[in-house]
Amino acid sequence: MDILNLLLKQVDQKDTLDQLSKSINAKPDQVKKLTEEGLPTLLAALTKNASTPQGALSLSKALDQHKDDNTSDILSFLKGVDTKDGEKILGHILGNKTEKVESKLGASSGLNTTQVNTLLAQLAPLVLSQLGKQKQKDVKSNDNPMEGLGKLLSGGQSKDLMGMAAKFLDSDGDGDIMDDLGKTLGNFFKK
Repeated sequence: MDILNLLLKQVDQKDTLDQLSKSINAKPDQVKKLTEEGLPTLLAALTKNASTPQGALSLSKALDQHKDDNTSDILSFLKGVDTKDGEKILGHILGNKTEKVESKLGASSGLNTTQVNTLLAQLAPLVLSQLGKQKQKDVKSNDNPMEGLGKLLSGGQSKDLMGMAAKFLDSDGDGDIMDDLGKTLGNFFKK
């Protein structure tokens, strides 16, 4: 199962949607819509980050830091998630596009930007944790970080969902997120 479908399946459970809904004072269908658009958006931005040697190395280190997070019980994980860390992760992933992406996701899901930010700050650590676990299984230590992470991030992803995610990242509307994110994702995962 690809990482996007794994994440969507984990979040798309009644109890999980209910808990996330309560945490941002929203309806479960709004949360579902946001996760269906927000998770691919985060993965698309991470894919861009891993497309440079420096970005791949930084992302690889971040994934190693989150690989041992206990996500066996998603409800418990989300209840105890460090949203301050999640906000930092969002800043690293989206850079100066954070507000614009949150605004677009909010308009699409019917949520305000504060709700979007809070929910994404809960989901971002989950994304890194699940990617870290998958990296530990699939990427060999002697693999080129760019190639290994590229395969991990793009393997089996739905082209429709990832294409939809690109619209949230393409701030100038030219259909190319590379120019929009290229300046902002270089060293974001360094601490």
